[in-house]
Amino acid sequence: MREITIAAVQMKPIAGDLEANLMKMTEMVTTIAASQRVDIIAFPELVTSGSELGVRYPELAQRVPGMAVNILSQRASDFGVYIAFGMVTKERVESVLYNSAVLIGPDGDLVEVYNKLHLRGEERMVFREGFKMPVSETEIGTIGVMLGHDLAFPEVARCMSLEGAEIVLTLANWEAAEMGAWGTYLRARALENGIFMVGANRVGTDATLHYGGESQIIGPRGQVIATLVDHTHPDTGEPQDGYIIAKIDLDEVRQVREEQLMIQNRHPLMYKNIVRKY
Repeated sequence: MREITIAAVQMKPIAGDLEANLMKMTEMVTTIAASQRVDIIAFPELVTSGSELGVRYPELAQRVPGMAVNILSQRASDFGVYIAFGMVTKERVESVLYNSAVLIGPDGDLVEVYNKLHLRGEERMVFREGFKMPVSETEIGTIGVMLGHDLAFPEVARCMSLEGAEIVLTLANWEAAEMGAWGTYLRARALENGIFMVGANRVGTDATLHYGGESQIIGPRGQVIATLVDHTHPDTGEPQDGYIIAKIDLDEVRQVREEQLMIQNRHPLMYKNIVRKY
């Protein structure tokens, strides 16, 4: 058995308040990691800044490594845990911004940075699209990371699976009006690839968008292992800050793939239409 323990956090970031959001995140890491042994903690997309910030994005963007990464690297090292989170990043050219996911290792070192590939709405006017889908081989398993709307495109999880991913962390700002799609996509991506899908979605409202939470951990048979679907305020019914923790066995990925052969039975030469632009 290759058992690891994963936590998915859903929280409401304060729009534009980098320091407050980082403080809240470090407190969440401490709360989770101090209660039991955890191998991975996943936070939502753009969790350090919030979204719908328009012209404020450049002032909140940071290089990697930078202040935000350094703070969370220290917390990762303190507890010996992988931390994945979303943030606005920038290159040396100040005008080039990315909606990024950062994965930090348990020694505090930077493992990977993924730049969102499938931008949506306002994001298209602010961020540059990513151009790679990295998969990280680690001592606890092979990890892929995607962001938000990437989940709606089966090619992303499939490409990561073909590169060996056993777990795909989905860091999201998924809207409340589309929660049915959120849960369906998570289960579909897990089932069609025989992998574990971890969905960490934010809550709260920014300028116009309302986010739905319902963070989940899904197994390679499409089974819901842990969920915050019902984690709502008793009076308003609004989704609340919280987290889920689940112990999973990565050997299940190999078992499911051997049983169902969804990777081996593919016919790539027949799929040429998939790579056509239109």
